[in-house]
Amino acid sequence: MAKPKKTPRPKAETPKGFRDYFGRDVTERAEMLASIAEVYHRYGFDALESSAVETVEALGKFLPDVDRPNEGVFAWQEDEGDWLALRYDLTAPLARVYAQHRNDLPTPYRRYAMGPVWRNEKPGPGRFRQFYQCDADTVGTASPAADAEICAMLADTLEAVGIPRGDYLVRVNNRKVLNGVLETMGLNDNAERDAVLRTIDKFDKVGEAGVRELLGKGRLDASGAYIDGVGLSEDQAGPVLAFLTSKGADAQTTLANLRSAIGESSIGAEGVQELETIAGLLAAQGYGPDRIEIDPSVVRGLGYYTGPVFEAELTFDILDEKGRKRQFGSVAGGGRYDDLVKRFTGQAVPATGVSIGVDRLLAALREKGRVGGSTQGPVVVTVMDRDRMADYQAMVAELRSTGIRAEVYLGNPKNFGNQLKYADKRGSPVAVIEGAEEKANGVVQIKDLILGAQIAENATLEEWKERPSQFEVPRDQLVAKVREILDGQG
Repeated sequence: MAKPKKTPRPKAETPKGFRDYFGRDVTERAEMLASIAEVYHRYGFDALESSAVETVEALGKFLPDVDRPNEGVFAWQEDEGDWLALRYDLTAPLARVYAQHRNDLPTPYRRYAMGPVWRNEKPGPGRFRQFYQCDADTVGTASPAADAEICAMLADTLEAVGIPRGDYLVRVNNRKVLNGVLETMGLNDNAERDAVLRTIDKFDKVGEAGVRELLGKGRLDASGAYIDGVGLSEDQAGPVLAFLTSKGADAQTTLANLRSAIGESSIGAEGVQELETIAGLLAAQGYGPDRIEIDPSVVRGLGYYTGPVFEAELTFDILDEKGRKRQFGSVAGGGRYDDLVKRFTGQAVPATGVSIGVDRLLAALREKGRVGGSTQGPVVVTVMDRDRMADYQAMVAELRSTGIRAEVYLGNPKNFGNQLKYADKRGSPVAVIEGAEEKANGVVQIKDLILGAQIAENATLEEWKERPSQFEVPRDQLVAKVREILDGQG
């Protein structure tokens, strides 16, 4: 009889494109999201948690690949034939929620949402298939005041989490202005319009001359490869270049230049008027061009934007993997999407909102030194006598009752050195020791692990004797002494 094959052990590894988040990462993200939520709440937005799973039909045509619903998203088919998918953003679910519950919700409906989203795309450096987003949206009003409020709130949010004024800029444009430019150019072919939009989106990288070449016959890129252009004439390309270079020294100059770029287009004029209203509202609240500015180069790639669009860019320099200086770049974006809810209701429902890339913003805060320091672990009560576990648990209960993070060592207490190694690995600030002798004398030993490490690394023997890092105190002074040490470390 053949010997049955052993079932192979599973590999202990995360799936491709996913990652694990440990204590400090989770804590830093939670603290940052709490700061963001406080700003959103102050602005009158309510929290919403929607389902992580939606029907593919509800997610709609904005899927990466509509014809193959299991491409681009993580999707599966139910027995009854319905396709379900993990949400790929927080905006599409909002459209479904509002359409489903609109009779019970106030109008306008102001909500914020935070949570993971999933995209079945090829992963790369810093690009994962699961990541966090943080959104705020206003549904049910076409007023440009809603767009201005989102921009103001975004600026306040960046400062609240630790990005100082001068290190960020919220840039605002309007898709109606761009549509007016395309109308002035006489472009009616969707493929040609899309090609122009993709070219405009490269303005930051290739500049005016590069865009001019790409709108025409094409250009050689940095690698020497030739990139075919859109094939427009100089006259056709003129309005695009006028649009992209219309940014002036102040908002009024920029708006005047945009009016020239759109020619006689009525939709373009409507977009310029909305930008002028937004600029006026922001100025009235004290948001100057050092924080929020009109910038025609902001395009935003998603097809559902119908009006104002905005992007938060961090302007400080970082070093790339080759040691070259570059700006950190965008951490948030959004805009007006007046047609998204209409898919469900058949009626136009105006909406505007913003999405913050949580991981990118966290990375920016680490660059600025606002997060990423060492995280303090719990006070560790060591176990000198395993039969006296109740005494040690009473100690941590006293510490916890006053708000001090604490735990009893629950490993094998036989080797005391291992207990201190454990405390070191946990980043513990203090260890508490009570052996049989201390118990009999009614005292405890309290070891300042932070000071002890500093002394061990730098101090001479004489300094070590003068600066003891271990203290003996009466048992009833345990909490007070630990608090004193913690306050001194802070």
